[in-house]
Amino acid sequence: MKKVFATVLSVCMAAALFAGCGASTSSSTAASSAASGSAVAEGELDPNIKATLTFATWDNEAIDFYEELDLEGRFQELYPNVDLEIEEFKDDAEYFNQMKIRASANELPDLMYLQTRYFSVYGDYMLDLSDTQAAANNVLAADCEYNGKVIGIPEKISSDYVYYWSDLFEEAGVEVPQTWDEFVTVCETLQNYYGADDPSFMAIGMGAKDSWPMYPLMEYSPASFSGNGTYWDYMATVDEPFAEGEPIREAYTKVYELLSKGVLGSDPLGLGYDQTLSLFLNKQAGMMIDNSMGLAKIKASGVDLTDLKSFYVPYTGEDGTINHIAQGDFFMGVTTNSENPELAKAFLEFYFNDFYPDYVQKLSSDSTMTTAEKAKDPYMAYADEVQTNVNIVAYMGGADDYTAIVNECKFDYNKVGTEMLTEGFDLEAAFDKLNADWSAAREKLGME
Repeated sequence: MKKVFATVLSVCMAAALFAGCGASTSSSTAASSAASGSAVAEGELDPNIKATLTFATWDNEAIDFYEELDLEGRFQELYPNVDLEIEEFKDDAEYFNQMKIRASANELPDLMYLQTRYFSVYGDYMLDLSDTQAAANNVLAADCEYNGKVIGIPEKISSDYVYYWSDLFEEAGVEVPQTWDEFVTVCETLQNYYGADDPSFMAIGMGAKDSWPMYPLMEYSPASFSGNGTYWDYMATVDEPFAEGEPIREAYTKVYELLSKGVLGSDPLGLGYDQTLSLFLNKQAGMMIDNSMGLAKIKASGVDLTDLKSFYVPYTGEDGTINHIAQGDFFMGVTTNSENPELAKAFLEFYFNDFYPDYVQKLSSDSTMTTAEKAKDPYMAYADEVQTNVNIVAYMGGADDYTAIVNECKFDYNKVGTEMLTEGFDLEAAFDKLNADWSAAREKLGME
């Protein structure tokens, strides 16, 4: 199996990814037809079909698992003459930038991954998967429809955890926080305790030079504190969402107060994610807020993880309950640009119904399929042991109105987070400008 990196990375995983069972045909049916040499019935895919299917992803970890689990070989048992070209991108930013360009040129791959925040951008380029068995067996697909269609099947449940070194906590005399105020105190205590001797120490390793690592605080805090997983859609109905009493203003005020205590170290904007992760693995950062992909990198580092544990970011509501965001991630869909849409849907069925039960065991993420049980990763399971008063909030990215406003006024929550780390930042002035820009965008777009 070949790997190709960056924009034009093509990995020829022959037959591996895109041709399982047709929309009305199961993998086993196609396999039995091939074995018996019988004629292909109307509506069934010819098991001897010759084609190349293209597939794009930024999940570098998955590529290794595809090789380890012989995705290509297993699929070729059903469709021996189908080749797969996998385009592998460095990260999601590069990936979606390229997909946007290719969508305008009608050159999207046969299959691609989506995130809910991009549903409105790519929704018209995706086929409806509502009739697939993969959608029927998925715990999130039906709840994440776009305009009444299932345009992607999520293969991961994305949840962020605070990974921390328990020995550093113990030495500094702090315990796992149960409220936001306790979290702020823990961060401040760690920073003061270890930062006194090590100026480079970070209570929270954030990697804010890259901007995107700010998302657990800047993207999720409004929905988490308010307990509203569709908060962005609510925000799209308000002229001044950053006004006094609005959830996002209250959430960002709390985040700013935390950041103002210097808990990201002495140079919060000087280090990117990879540099910060290295420092965390060297215990020069007490905590990192990350998802399953980050945990996979931690586990693959080879360092001693005896003292690695986790807890949930304690976004506490008015009743003291910790609101924890969970969302579907890596939504696999079939594009309207595909020259072999039924073949692509057939692969998708194979992927989720036949390959996924083995694949998900390799992932740090929980399973999204009712047909593939999986025990929770032990490093994530620590959070459930130390925090029991937790409410799961199903998170959705903003829909069309929110996206239109954001595009018009250029609102970028992660950029707001990095601006909070700059010298002389004025929070009240920032709220005033955000309100003015938001209101102007709604007026221009004709929103009442």
